[in-house]
Amino acid sequence: MVGKVLPATLDEMSICVKLDDGTVIEEKEKIAEITTSKVTKINRVYIKPTNCRTAPGIVESIQEADAIIIGPGSLYTEVIPNLLIRNVAKTIRESKAYKIYIANIMTENGHTDDYALSNHIQAITEHAGSKIIDYCICDNGDIVPEILRKYNKAGANIVEIDKDNIKGINVIKADVSQIEGEYIRHNPDETAKQIIDLILNDLKFKDKKKSEQFVLLNAKLKEVSKKLKANKKKENINKPKKSKHSRIRTKSKFSNKYQDRIASIKESDQKTDVNKKLYEKAKQITEEEEQKEKEKFLSEIKKK
Repeated sequence: MVGKVLPATLDEMSICVKLDDGTVIEEKEKIAEITTSKVTKINRVYIKPTNCRTAPGIVESIQEADAIIIGPGSLYTEVIPNLLIRNVAKTIRESKAYKIYIANIMTENGHTDDYALSNHIQAITEHAGSKIIDYCICDNGDIVPEILRKYNKAGANIVEIDKDNIKGINVIKADVSQIEGEYIRHNPDETAKQIIDLILNDLKFKDKKKSEQFVLLNAKLKEVSKKLKANKKKENINKPKKSKHSRIRTKSKFSNKYQDRIASIKESDQKTDVNKKLYEKAKQITEEEEQKEKEKFLSEIKKK
């Protein structure tokens, strides 16, 4: 990383999560294991203590920023916890800078199983408030099927871009992924290109075409674009042909297990409903019979 790196806080803290079934996990290393074994999902994440102070210079840096990039990273243990530090989310929401979320390419086993893009964004806004994201850059490039199958076996899937479910945020789809060995990663040059391109084409710069900042960014954009073009040319020489189905989203082991649990719960609920209706019917019949007996008894007394 080039530049100045500041931690969000210097206070000692723990990242904790509460699951849908009420279970609280206070050791982040155990989140995936416990979530998967219980076949439940994360409801919310919080930090302990909740009043961690921002490190010196954090608030000022956010206030002075022209662009604020959120992510990529583990949603519940890397991205959101930073936004929970006191004054961080509030300062971002009040900023006039570009607020850009770099979406994860793959889901994370035990953390974001079966999460689409809208689920990631919803989790961030539920924890940090609306107006925390203006733009979202997500990957729509092809992924080699062999690599994808390995991720599927480990319980991970491609993050589905369900753009129709996302309101008030500009979604930018681009080929920002690359393969590093057996891992799917963000291509730093392509991601940087998308960010710079976004800033240069925004109306905020319409009167700054000759400013030093615009010229430097434009030069960087041309440099990165040239590098990417050269790299792609090299890759295409011996690159295996990708299947047109290489981005098909398959179900993970967790998903199948979770769906079985849901089906079981629904079946149980249906049986409960049937039994409840039978009980209500029996109760009604009993009450009617008792009323008849009562009326008969009163009638006989009157006759006597």
